[in-house]
Amino acid sequence: MNDVIRTINNHRSIRKFKNIPLTQEQIDIIVRAAQMAPTSGHLQSFTIIGITDPNLKKELSKRAESPAIEESGYLFIFCVDFYRIMVTANDIEKEKMKNNLSFAYFYQTGITNTAIALQNANLAAESIGLGTVILGGVGAVTELDEWLDLPNNVIPLVGLAVGVPNEMPEQKPRLPQSALFFENKYNRHLKELVEKFDKDMEYYYAHRTSNQQIANWSQKNINMLTQDIPFEFYSEYIKRKGFVLK
Repeated sequence: MNDVIRTINNHRSIRKFKNIPLTQEQIDIIVRAAQMAPTSGHLQSFTIIGITDPNLKKELSKRAESPAIEESGYLFIFCVDFYRIMVTANDIEKEKMKNNLSFAYFYQTGITNTAIALQNANLAAESIGLGTVILGGVGAVTELDEWLDLPNNVIPLVGLAVGVPNEMPEQKPRLPQSALFFENKYNRHLKELVEKFDKDMEYYYAHRTSNQQIANWSQKNINMLTQDIPFEFYSEYIKRKGFVLK
């Protein structure tokens, strides 16, 4: 097993960091790795914004209810970005581009490109001995948009908090390969595999070092996805930003 595979297989989210900022060399390594990610049509439709303002980190940490943001050595915000590709276009070209970018295809392309770059950055950070946690969620997206002064066709997608680990939690189990890797066609006969995995997760949640609970994978996700989730605002937000999703 080579070092790349070993690093990938050793992944775990780190939510407690030592109070040590990243060096410029470490930041450059992580950003360069993100830049080298595969990108559809060479669009490079992502931007990374580093958060160095301690007050902004504190506010983001508060909004996300995640102390890891404030404690981390550095916070990267990964954004879908179709603004940059229009800066040299004339007015007629820009209008045509904006119309085309309103199709769902390009929104999906932007998310895909950004996610691949994010994973490259995450892997690079872990490969040099740092800990990471990927921060999703859209709760404060409109405020974040304003704080970062984002133009139209740029949307903050996800954060990556990086730092020197101050914990080494147990690795969370994953679904068995047979439940998510199929050949030639989808396998709908999944119930037995999922029920077995639920038992594995019940054991993990009951015996992990911190935050023990009685739960399993299916029930936690069913509970989450059967709530009344007030995310209508996010659909309106991305439309305002130029992604109508036609």
